[in-house]
Amino acid sequence: MTARRCIPWPDRRLQTAAAPVEAITDDIRGVWTDMIDTMEAMPGYGLGAPQIGVMLRLAVVDCSDARGQAVRMANPQILHASAQLCDHEEASPNLPGVSAVIARPRAVTVRFLNENGEVEDRDFVHLWATSVQHQIDHLNGRMYFDHLSKLKRDRLLKRAQKLRGA
Repeated sequence: MTARRCIPWPDRRLQTAAAPVEAITDDIRGVWTDMIDTMEAMPGYGLGAPQIGVMLRLAVVDCSDARGQAVRMANPQILHASAQLCDHEEASPNLPGVSAVIARPRAVTVRFLNENGEVEDRDFVHLWATSVQHQIDHLNGRMYFDHLSKLKRDRLLKRAQKLRGA
């Protein structure tokens, strides 16, 4: 397939919840393939469909060392999150040049439709858990910086705007 362009913040689609996926079709599989190509081109650890302007609850995550281990998820939902938090530096191709350390649950159990259209429950830990939560945020119309205090969020957005030359 092909890498797609990530839409720039503050596009309204990045602030809008995505629609549920009704069934896994060849079209959905094609979007996942494009998302993986886009994620690899960044490079990054995951991508939510709204980031490329597709308003469906689709996400891909690959935190493997060798790559090529992408997990394809439709309608992911967190069933359980650990009480223990883990800090990771997070960023987004939708707002390039800036990042922030975000504390998220160290482990999550996620239920989703897999590429075969089957309901799957899977445990994710460390960077995998962070990336899955980051992508689910995108599907809910949230960005990583929405987890920051208003002051830190405003500083980050101002820095990004300055980098864009606006």
